Amino acid sequence: MSAGAVNGRSLGRVGPLYDTFTDACSTLASPFLLAIRLYWGWQLAQTGWGKLQHLPRVTHFFSSLGIPLPGVNAVVVSWLEFIGGILLAVGLLSRPIALIIAIDMLVAYLTAGREDLMAFFSNPGKFYGDDAFTFLFASLIILIFGPGKFSVDAWKLRRP
Repeated sequence: MSAGAVNGRSLGRVGPLYDTFTDACSTLASPFLLAIRLYWGWQLAQTGWGKLQHLPRVTHFFSSLGIPLPGVNAVVVSWLEFIGGILLAVGLLSRPIALIIAIDMLVAYLTAGREDLMAFFSNPGKFYGDDAFTFLFASLIILIFGPGKFSVDAWKLRRP
C-alpha cells in the first residue's frame, strides 16, 4: 500500500464501514465495464456501419480535411469503427482494439475536431461536446481497466 492510501485499519472505528462500502462499490466494476462496452461498442459499430453505407460522402469529407489517401482511409476507418465496435461490445481483444480506437479518435480530434481539441482548457464543454470524446473516453476506460469479468476475453482466460 502506498503512503497516504486509505484503508479500514487507518480509519479507526469507521474502518469496517469504509471497507464494506469499498467492497460493495468494487463489485460494480465489471457490470459498469460491461455497460460501457455494450453501449459505446454498439454506438461505434453503428457509426462505422453508417460510414460504410456512405463511403463517397466520407471520402469527400476526409478529402476536405486534407487527410492523405482519403478513399483508403475512409474504408479503413469505417471498417475499424464497425468491427472495433462489435469487438468492444463482446469484449474480444478489448485492450488492443481500445488502443486502436483511442488513436482513431485522437486523429479525429486532430483533423475534424481540432478547434474542439484546442478548447480543452479554455472551453471544456466544447472539448467534450465533440463526437470523438465519448468514444475516446470509453476506449481509454477499457484500455486502462480492461473489459471486466463479463467479456469474451475474461471467459477465454478462465478456460484451461
